[in-house]
This record gives sequence, C-alpha cells and structure tokens, in this order.
Amino acid sequence: MPPNCNCSHRFHDYKPARESFLRSSTLLREENDKMIDVDLSDYFFECGAKCSVQARSLTTREKEMLFPLFMGCRSPMGVAKLGNAPRVLTVRHSCIWKVRSLLFSHPNRTATLENVFYSISVTPQSSQMSVGTMSAMEVSELHEDEQHGNDALYPVAVLIDELRNEDVQLRLNSIRKLSTIALALGPERTRAELIPFLTDTIYDEDEVLLALGEQLGNFTHFVGGPKYVSCLLKPLESMAAVEETVVRDKAVESLQILAYKHSVQDLEEYFVPVVKRLAAGDWFTSRISASGLFSAAYPRVSPQIQAELRTLFRNLCKDDTPMVRRAAATRIGEFAVAVGVFDFKQDLMSAFVDLASDDHDSVRLLVVESCVSIAKLMLGDDCDTLKSVILKLAEDKSWRVRYMVADKFNMVQSAFDSEFGCTQLTAVFVGLLKDVEAEVRSAAAAKVREFCEYLPQNRREQIILHDILPCIKELVNDSNQHVKTALASVIMGIAPLVGNENTIAHLLPMYLTLLKDDTAEVRLNIISSLDKINEVIGVDQLTQSLLPAIVDLAEDVKWRVRLAIIEHMPLLASQLGQRFFDEKLLDYCVKWLTDHVYAIREAATNNLQKLVEKFGIDWAVQSVFPKVLTLASQSNYLQRLTCLFCINVTAKVCGPTVTSQHLLPTVFKLADDPVANVRFNVAKTLATIGNMFDQKAIQNEIKPVLTKLMDDSDLDVKYFANQARQALRLG
Repeated sequence: MPPNCNCSHRFHDYKPARESFLRSSTLLREENDKMIDVDLSDYFFECGAKCSVQARSLTTREKEMLFPLFMGCRSPMGVAKLGNAPRVLTVRHSCIWKVRSLLFSHPNRTATLENVFYSISVTPQSSQMSVGTMSAMEVSELHEDEQHGNDALYPVAVLIDELRNEDVQLRLNSIRKLSTIALALGPERTRAELIPFLTDTIYDEDEVLLALGEQLGNFTHFVGGPKYVSCLLKPLESMAAVEETVVRDKAVESLQILAYKHSVQDLEEYFVPVVKRLAAGDWFTSRISASGLFSAAYPRVSPQIQAELRTLFRNLCKDDTPMVRRAAATRIGEFAVAVGVFDFKQDLMSAFVDLASDDHDSVRLLVVESCVSIAKLMLGDDCDTLKSVILKLAEDKSWRVRYMVADKFNMVQSAFDSEFGCTQLTAVFVGLLKDVEAEVRSAAAAKVREFCEYLPQNRREQIILHDILPCIKELVNDSNQHVKTALASVIMGIAPLVGNENTIAHLLPMYLTLLKDDTAEVRLNIISSLDKINEVIGVDQLTQSLLPAIVDLAEDVKWRVRLAIIEHMPLLASQLGQRFFDEKLLDYCVKWLTDHVYAIREAATNNLQKLVEKFGIDWAVQSVFPKVLTLASQSNYLQRLTCLFCINVTAKVCGPTVTSQHLLPTVFKLADDPVANVRFNVAKTLATIGNMFDQKAIQNEIKPVLTKLMDDSDLDVKYFANQARQALRLG
C-alpha cells in the first residue's frame, strides 16, 4: 500500500491465460499480423490522489498503444501520460478506461475482460476499490449498457490517438474529422482542452496544417458559437506565421471568416491584437499574413483603431522585405475599398505610388490589379494619379510588368472613363501589341476582341480600322507561334464589330492566312470560331473565300484539326445547303469514317447522325447509305465495325421501316463475320435497335440471328448475344 493512502483494498486472485488483450478490437493495432497479448496476472491497483495501474508484463510500445483508451484525463487530449517509470501508466480516478469490455468508470459500474469476469467499484468518499467475480447476468447487463453508452467512445478515442500518430496520413484523417472529436467533447471541453492542445502541438507536415487551418475556419459552432469564437484565433495565428505559403493563406482565409463572427467588442479586444502582433512580427511570414487581415477587421472598429490599422498597413508597404511589400501590393486594393476614398488619399495613396515605383518588378507587377480596384473606387479627377501609374507601368522596363498590364487590360479599361480609354489607353494597347517581347504581344493579342468590344460604339469602328487592324496584320505573320495562336482564338470575334464590308475587305485575308499557318493550334483556333462570321459575310463569300481552305484542312495531318472540322460540319451544312454540301463535303464525311484515328471515326459517326437529322431520311437513303454500307465489305475489320456504329446512330433517326429495308440485311450479314469483335458488336447493335421493331419482326428476323450467336465458339460473342436476348425479352 502506498504511503499516506487510507484506502482499503481487497484483491481476489485471478490468473488468466495470456488472453488476447483486445481480440478483434479495432483500437489496438496489429503488429506483424498478430494481436498483442498481455498477461494480466501481475496487475495491482493503488488508490490515492491518483490511481496507478502497473503492468509489469507490458512493454513501453504496448503501453503507448493503450494511450488512446484513456478518456477524460487531465491532459488536454484526454490521453494518459507515460510516467517516469518505464512500465507505469498513470491516470486520474475520474477517467474512463475502456479496452473492449474493460471499463473503469464512476461508482458501481462493472466491467469484464474477455472470459475473465470481475467487478470494480470505487466510492469517492472512502476511496475503496474491490475486485470480485461477476455473474453471467451481470456480464449481460454490462454488455447491454456498453452497447448503448460507452461504445460511442471508440471512434473518438481512435481519432484522438491519431492526432499524435507518427503516420502523417492518420493525423491528416483525424484532423479532417476534428468536428467529430469536438462534438463528442462538447463546446466547453473543446475550448478548454482540444483547442489548447491544437495550439501547443506543432505539426511539421504542411498538409496536416493546411487541413487544420481549413477546419478551424468553420469551427464556430463547436466551441459554443460566436461568443467564444476568439478561442480559435491563437492556433490560426501560429499557422499564419509558418513558412509554407499555402498554410499561411489558408490560415488567413479562416481568420477572415472568423473576423465577421466576432462582435465589435470582441473584434477590438481579441482580433485586432492578432493583426497587430502579426504585422509587427520579427519573421517576414507573419507580416505577409497580416496584410490580408486588415480589410476584415477595419470596417467595424472604432476610428482610433482604424487610424492605427492604416498606419500599420502603410508600414507594411514600406517594409524592408520585398515579399512583405508584394503582399501589401496585392492587398492594398481590397483595403482601399474598406478604408474609403478620403482616408485612402490621405494616408495610403503615397504608399501605393511608392509600390508602383518599387525597385523589384515582382512588387510593381502586383500593383496593376490593385490599381483597377482603387480606380473603381475613385471618381473624376481623383483618378489622375492612378492613370499616370497605369501609363507608367505599361512602359515599365520589366517585360513581366508590361505582361501583367496586357493580361489585365480589359479590367483596366473597365475601371477608367471612356475618353481615357479611347485616347491614352488605345495608344497603350497598341504599344503592347507591338512590344518587343513575344510574351507581352501574346497576352495583348488575346485581349484584342475584349478591347474592341469595350470601345464606345460611336468610335469603335474608327479605332479598330485605324489603330488595331494595322497591328493585327503584323501579328498574323508574327514569328512566334504563341502570338498567332492567341490571336487566332479571338480574331473571328472582331467580324461582328466591324460589319460585312470591313470583314471582307480587311479580316478575310487574315483569316485565310491563319487557316494556312504551319502551326496546327493556329488553324484549330480559326476553325473553332467559324460560327462567329457565318452571319456576317454570308454563304456566297464563305464558299468562295473560306471553304477551299476548310476543305484542305479536312485532310490535315494533325488529327485534332480534322476533328475540329468534323465538329463544324453540321454548321457548314446548314449554311451551304444540301446540294453544295453533297458536291464539296459529303465525300470527306464518308472518308473520315475510315480514318486511322478512332476519335475521328467516332466523331464522323456522330456527325453522320446530325447530318441525317438536318437533311432528312430520303437524303440518307439516296446519298449516305450506299456509301456507308460498302464499309461492311472492306477487308479491314475496323471499317466493318464503323459500319455497325453508323447503323446504330442512323437507325434512331430513320425509324423501323427504313432500318428494316436498308440496314438490317447488312447487320445480319456481319453476324457471319470471321472476326469475333465484329460478331459481338452485331449482338450489341441488335440490342440497341431491336426495340424499335414489333414483336413479330423480332421473333422472325432477329431471334434466329441471336440464337446462332449464342452458339458461337467465342465467349464474348455468347455473352453479348445473351445480353441482347435479355434486352429484347426473348428469354
């Protein structure tokens, strides 16, 4: 008996064999595919300020594996701590220790361990513990009680254990289910134990931290509501200072969410100090994160604190570290919206101008997007400073800055008045289209259509013809294929803006040049935009100018180009009419059915269905079927398969009469094909089109063919024939 212990103990001898301590339990992990055995014969119990359970036969590793089974301990996680003695586990009286059916609980609760039964009762007043044998009825009652009560602790115990596991994936899984742990603990224990544990525990793995940051942003409900949301700030503040960018960004995102959950008083008392600490942090990562929190905190705090926040942000704009200034340049636009025009001009405009003139181009390029946000905030003459900033950035010595201006040019246009857009911004855009760097020209070329659309209607045509088209003519023959590819993706959209005559006079020659370009992506982008000019130039001009080039592309060496042509066939068919289509394009539609690329054959098959829908059944019988059905006699089995695929899709349009007269005989013929792949596709075809016929036709014509296929030597043929019989309910 330990010193100073007044407890009385009664021990009844029990020496179980080396039973499986957790047989079939999910809580104790397997090692080398064997359950760990524990000898309970050397257990003894002590009562006092704490309850010590000593198992001399347990190894340290085995005891470590028992940690998650302790719930409700003093440790924030409810996990027993390992004592100094190598084989002693120490827990408090009030804890629950549940190992399969072993349970230490509050007074007069009973417990079992496998087939060895004993009871433990603890009376807090007398600190007495007794061990004795249980009856079978008591055991039954215990299991029923466990089933309805403490079994809920199993998954929670596992999750808590996994929070400390060495395996990153297990920790990650547990973090993702943090809400489950919080629900089990309740709001009070979550605030008092779980959150402090998460704050004090350092996870080195970025993936775990990222998941934790995401969870905490939506944890308000689990800590008791907005009244207690401030307890979540500390762990997120720690994560906002780590080195990994994605973790910091997620922490900032969650902090922004929590900022709006705070009351005004709590915001000033808890959230603003977090912003101040991060903004004044020694390590630059914390200052980077701080820049993203100002706009969330600013609107609801007092004017005095608002002034402090503006000063702090201005200091970040002048920080010695370029990375911090980059973050400030990124966030200054959204902060300006929160601050308002007057205070921004008073306290932050000079800092913004300084960022636009920063020594590092990585800072200057981020000013472009922020400038747009600020320009939308300003009105009238207030934009003069911003206009000069944009004009200066568009001529920056760094191509990366000019690229950013070109890439965001449509946003820049929308932020300023139309007069500035028609004059100075047009000159800026022309300069970007003529830039010496291909990357800048490419970015500007991709914005041509959007730039032209945003021009005021009364001056649009004039600016396009006199300023933009001369630049486009140069870009059509640009030495860089990326520039031409970007231009080809948007140039067709200019046609509706300039009308029929200007399109024919100025744009058509450029379209033809791009259609004949050596780069497949350029040709592909032009073809993909054909629908944009059909209504502008008319059928006659389309057939005279573009169709010859389109026909040439029908046999392009790049299969993606051929695929794009196929996809636009229905559109061309509707524009050209049946007669012209039969003369110029029908043969290509049939030829694509024998292409060596499966994607082309598949697209050609679907194209055929659309053409039949457009031109009608009579056209299909007269013009299409005679050519398509000849594929059934080709030596290449792939072409015979394509014939079946065509029958599948066209039969849906043609109906049972035409299908029975013109298509079914070919299907029946292919049922005797020497290639098993063709034969089982016959069965699949009959399953697809068979239901359009009446029962008499199915019994007299289709059933005999399927019966023959059922007796085929090939297993796949038999299988699909049987599937077809079931689909047609032939039994």
